[in-house]
Amino acid sequence: MQTTNFISKGGAALPIQCHPSSSHSQSKPLVSAPQSEKASIVNKRPSLRPAERCRAGDAYMREKFQPQATRDLNKEKSRLQNLMATGKELSDVPQLPPPQIEEKETDRFDELIVEIQERRDFLEEMEALGRGKQYYNIINTEISQKLREMEIIDKQRSAELQEELQKSKNKMPGPTPSPNTCS
Repeated sequence: MQTTNFISKGGAALPIQCHPSSSHSQSKPLVSAPQSEKASIVNKRPSLRPAERCRAGDAYMREKFQPQATRDLNKEKSRLQNLMATGKELSDVPQLPPPQIEEKETDRFDELIVEIQERRDFLEEMEALGRGKQYYNIINTEISQKLREMEIIDKQRSAELQEELQKSKNKMPGPTPSPNTCS
């Protein structure tokens, strides 16, 4: 410590390194590195590039915009509407309605004939299985009801035909005497 006071009074610089546990230095003074090593350390440090070198590279070149293929906005709008409404995407192919099959007007009289035949077939099957007695009265009652309905339809049709015949007779003029005949 005395040496430190003496050095500080004299105006000299303090020693660069000293042993931390003692006040006096027993180590050799540090030798500075040669100039060639200092130059290589300076060159290895990262530094900022000059503006000219930055501009010389492609860092400031803008990429040319290349738009994607455009899509029909109305189609996209309707697709999204269908997606929100139904929860699934519909195909782009328009679906044609199924062809309507022209139903022939089934005549009630013909339907009754088919129903009677079905009941007779059913009764034959039950007799073959040995249960004919159980269904005999029921099936015959149904058949007789169908026959009555057929008779009513037949009477209505014959009345309509009679009316049409009367109308056609009334429209046809009777034989008129021709002027060339002598009576």
